[in-house]
Amino acid sequence: MAARFQGLMGWLGRVRAPAGDVLPVRLGGSRLWSTATRPSRAQGFDQPLVWVTVALLLWGLVMVYSASIAMPENPRFARYTHTYFLVRHAMWLVIAFAVALLAYQVPLASWEKFARPLFLISLVLLALVLIPHVGKVVYGARRWISLGPLSFQPSELAKFTVLLYAADYMVRKMDVKERFFRAVLPMGAAVAVVGVLLLAEPDMGAFMVIAVIAMGIVFLGGVNARMFFLIATVLVVAFGLMIAASEWRRERIFAYLDPWSEQNALAKGYQLTHALIAIGRGEIFGVGLGGSVEKLNWLPEAHTDFLLAVIGEEFGLIGVVTVICLFFWLVRRMMHIGRQAIALERVFAGLVAQGVAIWMGFQAFINMGVNLGALPTKGLTLPLMSYGGSAILINLAAIAVVLRIDQENRTLMHGGRV
Repeated sequence: MAARFQGLMGWLGRVRAPAGDVLPVRLGGSRLWSTATRPSRAQGFDQPLVWVTVALLLWGLVMVYSASIAMPENPRFARYTHTYFLVRHAMWLVIAFAVALLAYQVPLASWEKFARPLFLISLVLLALVLIPHVGKVVYGARRWISLGPLSFQPSELAKFTVLLYAADYMVRKMDVKERFFRAVLPMGAAVAVVGVLLLAEPDMGAFMVIAVIAMGIVFLGGVNARMFFLIATVLVVAFGLMIAASEWRRERIFAYLDPWSEQNALAKGYQLTHALIAIGRGEIFGVGLGGSVEKLNWLPEAHTDFLLAVIGEEFGLIGVVTVICLFFWLVRRMMHIGRQAIALERVFAGLVAQGVAIWMGFQAFINMGVNLGALPTKGLTLPLMSYGGSAILINLAAIAVVLRIDQENRTLMHGGRV
């Protein structure tokens, strides 16, 4: 019986053995053929990450409409309809989903290959936006390039391209990462160039985010703690000098320290005081969707920088905590995907995923801190939720890249190839 079984297995081995590379396994003296190596197949993606992202986007769409519905009553926006910002935000969401689907199709090897050209393109755009009649001026800042009915903000693209460039840079400098002048200084020079262009707009908030992204990737890439703290010290001193050298930035800091004073309440502290009033009115459960009073042209930029204050007023403490928990989960999940990639010896992919997590987490932290009065007022939107087309587009493209990293991780763990 055993001899007959061995003969049958041998015949099956000769018939089913593939012509390509196979791995033989012996069982009871007989040779069995394992599955041949073959091109990778899609192994799925992180569906909870997708659904949390969609939840933030849809909630943001509803809140943008709620926060902007009364804006046409302001003479400055009298020519707009009540659904103007809702329609434009929805339009950008459709464009962003299309771009995200395209970004998901691009292998990480291609992103790594084109990291430096994309970084150079973002530098060119940051320079173009400073040219009169090319860059669009809003509230005294030249940050946008008009594209017909839409506007694009190059600083949002710069966040993503600096992230890619920093991850690629650390992979290339892995052998000399312990040497400051060969590993860290060139990266610092690249960030400094971006910073000069951003401060010329001016856009200190975007520069802060980009500096933190680059510093985080350099640290996660293996730079020792001594170098990391040296970089952090240099950045803190640099930002301190920028604030000290700018009168209106100093006034903003003083207004943050005492927003309720007679001097600040109707000046530099106006936004902060009304954001705190909005959150205070919301109490635990909020006044209900659409019931905000502060959005009725009391709180400036309610649909962009101070969207969380409107959420706090209409959904209360429960709504604010829910938003915080969703962002915490989003960041934690992307960091986990990055660690998985690094464990699979895909350092570039891992640093990109963790860089996106740092980006989303830090910007959300700054925006929430400003809305809650824990940080000085700074013009940074809440990722995925605030009104802002180019920000939504780049945010979704970055998350699509993280989903691609997760899909490639799953493919490799299932024995496929990428």
